[in-house]
Amino acid sequence: MPTIILPDGNNLEFSKKTTGLEVAEKISKSLAKQAMVIAIDGQLRDLDFVIDKDCSVKIFTSKNKEGLETIRHDTAHILAMAVQEIFPGTQVTIGPVIENGFYYDFARKEPFTEDDLKKIENKMKEIVDRDVATKREVWSREKAIEHFKKKGEIYKAELIESIPKGEEVSIYFHGEWHDLCRGPHLSSTGKIGKYFKLMKVSGAYWRGDSNNEMLQRIYGTSWATQKDLDDYLKKLEEAEKRDHRKLGREMDLFHFREESPGSVFWHEKGWALFQKLINYMRSRQDAAGYKEVNTPEVLDRLLWEKSGHWEKYGENMYTSETPDEKVFAIKPMNCPGHIQVFNQGLKSYRDLPLRITEFGKVHRYEPSGALHGLLRVRAFTQDDAHIFCSEDQITSECLKVTNLILDIYKDLGFENVILKYADRPEVRVGDDKIWDKAEASLLEAVKASKLEYSINKGEGAFYGPKIEFVLRDAIGRDWQCGTLQVDFNLPGRLDASYVDKDGTKKVPVMLHRALFGSLERFIGILIENYAGKLPFWLSPNQVVILPIAEENNDYVKKLFEELFKEGIKCEVDLRNQKINYKIREHSLAKVPMILVCGMKEVSENTVTVRRLGSDKQETFKKDELIKNILNANKLPLN
Repeated sequence: MPTIILPDGNNLEFSKKTTGLEVAEKISKSLAKQAMVIAIDGQLRDLDFVIDKDCSVKIFTSKNKEGLETIRHDTAHILAMAVQEIFPGTQVTIGPVIENGFYYDFARKEPFTEDDLKKIENKMKEIVDRDVATKREVWSREKAIEHFKKKGEIYKAELIESIPKGEEVSIYFHGEWHDLCRGPHLSSTGKIGKYFKLMKVSGAYWRGDSNNEMLQRIYGTSWATQKDLDDYLKKLEEAEKRDHRKLGREMDLFHFREESPGSVFWHEKGWALFQKLINYMRSRQDAAGYKEVNTPEVLDRLLWEKSGHWEKYGENMYTSETPDEKVFAIKPMNCPGHIQVFNQGLKSYRDLPLRITEFGKVHRYEPSGALHGLLRVRAFTQDDAHIFCSEDQITSECLKVTNLILDIYKDLGFENVILKYADRPEVRVGDDKIWDKAEASLLEAVKASKLEYSINKGEGAFYGPKIEFVLRDAIGRDWQCGTLQVDFNLPGRLDASYVDKDGTKKVPVMLHRALFGSLERFIGILIENYAGKLPFWLSPNQVVILPIAEENNDYVKKLFEELFKEGIKCEVDLRNQKINYKIREHSLAKVPMILVCGMKEVSENTVTVRRLGSDKQETFKKDELIKNILNANKLPLN
């Protein structure tokens, strides 16, 4: 009967129909015990799925992504099962797996409380202890609709009605309790384990439509071991301590107001940090051959229509109409403006590659519920650049951009970076032949970088494929920041051209490049990565000088003047407060260096130094200290 091809190339022969579990048992008893789900010819299936023909089989345990996601999927079902046992009459709707966990939406008039979550969690553990078998049944669409309507599950019936006629409807049973589900699932509730926790309750519209009923969403997390769960909860606790919104208040960097949702009100110190990043970037880009420009924030609708943004991106754009009935849009991106700069004057192949950069303010509408401090805003500054080049320059330019991005991330403390390559999306502009060429060129550059990469199918920009640069922070979180996109479409749409060696006009290739993506978002990531303890050269307030007594004021004022002249961000705190109070206050504001001066320091021409995060005090000669501070303030340019 079936021949099973294993991932290592070996074959297993079976004399009759078999199952995934039996395949695992034939390999080893320990694998069978750990097995969660299988993939048959690449399609995930339950362990008891009957195999009756030749195929490839891969077995997944909880150590694999596929196995862990199945655990989370089962835990979502157990959540729904527990809720309906405790609160009869509650309707279940949808419950997908998400990053690090799962959620389930419920239709119930009474709101869930924190006490309810504890009760539900205890019931879930009880269900795990029952270890009831999980079975899959295939029903007709009509039977399923009728069944769930009879149960009073109108939301579930609506979901089934949206399934195309003729498509199979699979129902999973955990004991008597059952739900509409594609699967796959574990063989019993006992295999889930008890390494889960319910996190919170929030509101959610049915099918994500604000015109529909408001449901209650319970979020949870689920893991393969208790250690994994504990580590995750610890990471969340640490992340809460590092929340940039909290630290932003303590450090007096920025705030937000309802009068302008998703827009940042930068304070003096926050704006100083912002400008320091820009100055650093300018230095790096100048050295890399970029030309900085500035383009208008408001452009005529006709340009956005010609570029294709109006059709593909219009719903996210802010618009205004002038008294003469012209429609303008605030730019959501800088690309069309940069092409207008390129189009000024005749360009030759000798001008390529031409690298244009801008710290451009852009505006994009985001739903209010999606806004999150600096990490998700409506108005932000892109460290944007566009490289106009010929086809044979694509790979070398992409490698230069990649190396620049990696160097910059390293300067800022991020050395663990992964590449994600994304190809053509379903909604796009341009001919498929052009897309073939763009994708091949960019993928060649990705491979040439020799970095780890993954492929995100269908997640490219509407005008071209892209690379996303994902960096990992101090507590193991991944952040997508930089992007690099190859565009064969937009330059031609906006009439960009250059004269080639043979005297003919050609359309340049356009590389879209952002290093941080958004300066606002990157600052939020920086704050959280360093827990507010930014590198000295980047800190918005680097030094605070504290006199112990009033008679030391002249000494500290002179020290301030010397440091200020050298470009050090510093201040003098002359308030009539106890020295320990002022030290605690400035430490909370994450000032990297506190200088304390008393009569001893005045008489010896020294300064006592307290560094952020240390109780140790050091005393230096004033001239030596100034020299050390100036060295620490140098930009980390390679």
